[in-house]
Amino acid sequence: MYSIVRTAIVQGIKSIPVFVEADMSDGLPVFEMVGFLSAEVKEAKERVRTALRNTGYRLPAKRITINFMPANVKKNGSGFDLPIALSILGAMDIIEKEKLKELFVIGEVGLNGEIRPVHGILPMLAEAEEAGIHTCIVPYENATEAELVKQMRIYAVHSIKETIDVINGKRYQRKPKEQKPLTEEKQPDFSEINGQHVLKRACETAVSGMHNLLMLGPPGAGKTMAAMRIPTILPPLDEKEQMELSKIYSVSGLFSNREQLIDKRPFRSPHHTVTPQGLAGGGSIPRPGEISLAHKGVLFLDELPEFKKDTLEILRQPMEEKAVRLVRMNGDYEYPADFMLVAAMNPCKCGYFPDMQKCRCSSGTLERYINRISQPLLDRIDICVATSQIPFEELTEKREEETSEKIRERVMAVHERMRYRFRNESFCYNSQIPGSKIGEYCSLHLKQEAYMEKMYEKLNLTARSYHKILKVARTLADMDGSEDILQRHLTEAVCYRNIDKKLWGREV
Repeated sequence: MYSIVRTAIVQGIKSIPVFVEADMSDGLPVFEMVGFLSAEVKEAKERVRTALRNTGYRLPAKRITINFMPANVKKNGSGFDLPIALSILGAMDIIEKEKLKELFVIGEVGLNGEIRPVHGILPMLAEAEEAGIHTCIVPYENATEAELVKQMRIYAVHSIKETIDVINGKRYQRKPKEQKPLTEEKQPDFSEINGQHVLKRACETAVSGMHNLLMLGPPGAGKTMAAMRIPTILPPLDEKEQMELSKIYSVSGLFSNREQLIDKRPFRSPHHTVTPQGLAGGGSIPRPGEISLAHKGVLFLDELPEFKKDTLEILRQPMEEKAVRLVRMNGDYEYPADFMLVAAMNPCKCGYFPDMQKCRCSSGTLERYINRISQPLLDRIDICVATSQIPFEELTEKREEETSEKIRERVMAVHERMRYRFRNESFCYNSQIPGSKIGEYCSLHLKQEAYMEKMYEKLNLTARSYHKILKVARTLADMDGSEDILQRHLTEAVCYRNIDKKLWGREV
């Protein structure tokens, strides 16, 4: 007696199809499971045996073999419980084997036969639907997430008994879920920030070209306040981006009964005690880290020098490749990481350098504080902007400030201009222009070339930081509607790099 059930596991945010086979034959009573299994999958044997008994089905005194295909992929997670139970029931002729072949099944089983939710439903069902499977059985708590895959017929079940009735053709009636009143959270807005026009200009420039941004200034100057409002001037997510981001949150277990795909840009702000694994992802069962949870949004690192140096260095590769790749003994995991890095820091430990009337830091303390950020990481930050304390007159001024919506309209116009320019390229934004294309898209006239040659020597620039200046200048030109990069664009772009040289003790 033989039966087979289709299910899947998630590796990264991609789904790998898995087939659970059950064979029941004469011989010494034994229950074996094979197919490169992790500890939690091996434990499913006892969970399933007890759950079936408490549902009213005792396993016969036969040799039962469960095989997981393909055998070269390690199986982990608790979502195999229900496929194992159904494959055994199929082999026992309690449910129709032919109907099992047409289903996609996922779910954890409790000892009392209840079916419990699992992570990663969205990517698994999306790829099952692409493979031609149109009917699935999922835990009731995962139903809302599963229904986001529009072409899939969903059976959301509470127990093994209900699952058997569904497969054997009894009428299925889903109990309505209790509707919770929707409360729209008020979004922060740039109009709430008085003054700080240089900081706002830097934020708009960064978002327009999708450049990384570092804000530097004393405590209370509005760095965090500005960072929290950056997602409100980013363009809306398109449908493909919404699905990709939703898959990441589904795998992470953070999707939690949403009734639609994630449609807002994420804003992630991990504490400076975050571990390298918490930032990049990982663990015994790899999960996405903060870098991937910020995909298509903002990763904000407040108090940048307080992060451990080895944690910060992890950022360098994902910032270039827009992906996190984890290599483990049981497989390779890749998570998208196309984020905008926004960081904030004080100029010194106490926060008041170079105001020597207030600053209490010695030269050694200042040097140790600053050296926590490496030059290679700094080279990957396109825009550095200084903030200062807001004067009382600006703070109390009744002037109406520009709203996020108005700034966003300008940003979207710049993005549209870039999409047209790069329509035949694999990249979309000025910040992504590769070194080989700099000459084509960031060309300079002779006067501007002479100016940049002088700045290259004067500021002791690296090749990467020189290219960053040109990319930012290209964005500033796009914001002005100019096809050519003009002198004022280069001067402003250089100012955004000049600040880090002053900070690192190389005043020019």
